[in-house]
Amino acid sequence: MALGTATDAYELRFGAGRICLDLLATTHPDERLDSVEVLCTWITRSGLVPPGTPLTHAGAEWLVRFRELRARVDQLVRGSLGPVSEVAPAGRTTPLPTQALAPEPRPSYDLALAQVNDLARAAPPAPCAVRGEDGALVRRLDHPPECAALLGAVARDALELLTDPVARAGLRECEGDNCPIVYLDTSRGRRRRWCSSEVCGNRERVARHRRRAALARA
Repeated sequence: MALGTATDAYELRFGAGRICLDLLATTHPDERLDSVEVLCTWITRSGLVPPGTPLTHAGAEWLVRFRELRARVDQLVRGSLGPVSEVAPAGRTTPLPTQALAPEPRPSYDLALAQVNDLARAAPPAPCAVRGEDGALVRRLDHPPECAALLGAVARDALELLTDPVARAGLRECEGDNCPIVYLDTSRGRRRRWCSSEVCGNRERVARHRRRAALARA
């Protein structure tokens, strides 16, 4: 996939609500991080680095390490999904018993947690402020970021999400057909159903319209 052709709605998605969740979205519906070039585009568009940050030093090892982190974060995030509350009258939520909150233990969960914790220890890319062409201050990095620093930023984002009970309770898996994307629901009343209203939501609306039209014809 060439860098300049990432125009399809599914190519690179950034609407999941957190950087770590946007990284998970790069597996659907097929592998999106299929080249170092696309990975660098994702790193910039995700906000990990300011626009224009040189990433020419990125190599194939970066691709492998980002995919490995993605797999570990996916284990942790999906281990945190599940019924953490039930809807009570008047729209309030009532916490379920403690035993219902714990994710089902999996042999690889603790290993994934240890690996993400280890990556999170790396210092993040150091920002600095410089004057732009119009004289206003803009954010830059004082030197090109190392892979470990970028991985550390994503790992910390995942840990902050998963250790925040309020944020964690907002984790949802898209209700779209065959869509596994996990997003952070911050909508009023937490009634968001899809990873994207423009993608999965629109697909469901089109399918609903076609069903109604078919019934009308029948």
